Amino acid sequence: MPEDRPQPRHLVSIDDLSLAEMQALFEAAKEFSEDLTAHADRCPGRIAASLFYEPSTRTRLSFESAMLRLGGGVITAADMSVSSASKGESLADTVRVVGGGYADVLVLRHPSEGAARLAAQYSPVPVINAGDGSHEHPTQTLCDLYSLWVERGRIEGLDVVLAGDLRYSRTIHSFAFALARFGANILCVPQGGFELPDYVMQRLREEFGVEPVRANASKMGDLAAQSDVIYMTPQKPHQLSLFTDAKGWNVSHVDAVYMTRPQTERYAEGEGQGTEYLQLGKSALAADSLRDAVVMHPLPRRDEISAEIDGDPRSIYFKQAARGVPIRMAILAALAGELPILDAPPAAGIPTYPVVEGGNPCPNPNCISNTETRHVGAQVALASRLPLRVQCAYCSQRLPVGVVGCRSSRRFHDPASPGLRPVRPEQMVFFVDAAAAERAGYAAASAAHPV
Repeated sequence: MPEDRPQPRHLVSIDDLSLAEMQALFEAAKEFSEDLTAHADRCPGRIAASLFYEPSTRTRLSFESAMLRLGGGVITAADMSVSSASKGESLADTVRVVGGGYADVLVLRHPSEGAARLAAQYSPVPVINAGDGSHEHPTQTLCDLYSLWVERGRIEGLDVVLAGDLRYSRTIHSFAFALARFGANILCVPQGGFELPDYVMQRLREEFGVEPVRANASKMGDLAAQSDVIYMTPQKPHQLSLFTDAKGWNVSHVDAVYMTRPQTERYAEGEGQGTEYLQLGKSALAADSLRDAVVMHPLPRRDEISAEIDGDPRSIYFKQAARGVPIRMAILAALAGELPILDAPPAAGIPTYPVVEGGNPCPNPNCISNTETRHVGAQVALASRLPLRVQCAYCSQRLPVGVVGCRSSRRFHDPASPGLRPVRPEQMVFFVDAAAAERAGYAAASAAHPV
């Protein structure tokens, strides 16, 4: 990247935006939506490149429609399997080439978790994450939040059901974090065996103070008949136990049901077979607690939402898809610098450090640090010091840490040891166990040599 060019803003994660910036995007999208044809003077001469390593219809077309409605242009690589990637070109080289003069913003979809984070490290222009494996999909999250805000007038305090495949749906993961940040309450109704991943639950606990409790879903009817329902709130987590009876937290009213399809393209062989998937139909919507709930879905759907409720005024999933255009118009205009709502520098985020000893510690085989063989250096992120929590900087998977070494003293400590406290993060080296530390030339810290 040229030294005289400022560092661009990227949208890799929903965490890259503050709540105030998200609210400003909603307001801009609402203004755009009043007449989608009236904003062709916003981004004339700007070009967006669609780099899609996975199939997409709605996300790609809505981004391209959004840029065209802003007066810009688009170039598309909708099937990267027939591009230079098929010749072995790395993602890092691709984004440097396309961002080096072909386009002013890159919209990337990739099957590997953390791919957008890697692309942002190399791109000289803004990168927008249009979905990276089962990790995150921040622009879909913004569309979902925007729809919820339009329909309900607020997000804080709403009771939102997340139903279906919660394990592999990147949309669900981003949405859950964003709902917690806005102060909404989350009801998890997972397909059996497809509950929220541990790293998502851990982050909800540690960053937002939510404590999952069992819910009494008797008023949710057919939707929750085959599922163990979990209730989570960032509002008053320590009071939940005071108000739950033996059957769990009583669910009496739901503001929105967010249904997801089975993410079968991410399943292991045989996974999910032999079980009937959750379905939302007329009988389920007749349940007491769902009478006023809007029904949402990121699309495409299979059979998890019956066509019989398409005409129900509570079903807003087609409106939700249409709203992807104005919210993506706002995103593109903001990142292009034509909408002055992202003037503040991005939040620093979780500090990251390269792994210089012991190879790549990430256990996730679908992480970009494992699937991309060139131009990727394994990186760890220190998510928390007390208690110590280390994660992959790309895919957010928690990393196993047995002992922590200090580069300057060449000694290692137990992660909970008080002797670790004086060690600066940039001096830390993380090992799976003491034997690995000793093989790397580190010795156990002692009372005589604590650091």
